Amino acid sequence: MGKQLSMDHLPEGIRAQVVEVGGEGAMRRRLLDLGLIPGTWVTCRGRAPAGDPGAYAFRGCVVALRAKDASAVALKPEGAL
Repeated sequence: MGKQLSMDHLPEGIRAQVVEVGGEGAMRRRLLDLGLIPGTWVTCRGRAPAGDPGAYAFRGCVVALRAKDASAVALKPEGAL
């Protein structure tokens, strides 16, 4: 499988596809309920001046997530083999 990264490390303006949603409990359920399921395309729209939280666009909306929560989502960047 190609290069993977966690969503909190996705550079601004780069599009990537969800490979896996980790974590546990209520936060994992929230991420899945928001539509972050394998196959979903995500783009980082920006970060707060201090770097946390980040804004991520997917499924027609933009959601702000703390780095701690975004780190549970594994992504494959567009164009990665």
